[in-house]
Amino acid sequence: MSGPVPKRSSERRRRNKSGDVESVDFGGVVEQPPAHESWHRIAREWYEALAESGQAQFYEPSDWRTAQYVAEAMSRNLESGRFSGQLFAAVMSAMTDLLTTEGSRRRARLEIERGEVVEEQPVTAISEYRKRLAGG
Repeated sequence: MSGPVPKRSSERRRRNKSGDVESVDFGGVVEQPPAHESWHRIAREWYEALAESGQAQFYEPSDWRTAQYVAEAMSRNLESGRFSGQLFAAVMSAMTDLLTTEGSRRRARLEIERGEVVEEQPVTAISEYRKRLAGG
């Protein structure tokens, strides 16, 4: 889908019915193939981060192979003596196809919500707070 990035569903005023989607139930978990040790550090870290990303649950074996190809192209571009803008554009386009950016996920009507991380206070801070409440 091209055009501007759609608003998040919580920001939309109307919720038009979307068209029917045909789905196929294909059991089994798809494992991420390992990253190649020869890849540039940035390409390897990007590839490994895909498995931690929410959209990875939708990846099929062909998506992981595409991601490997993108990481290889990214690595070659980063390691070459002359950075290629054309290769960079192709890599970014492929990354969009893999839903690796917020904009591409919203265009595909996919939103990932992460739970809030609650920071724990040290026990001493809680003890001091209780003392103050008790007037001590």
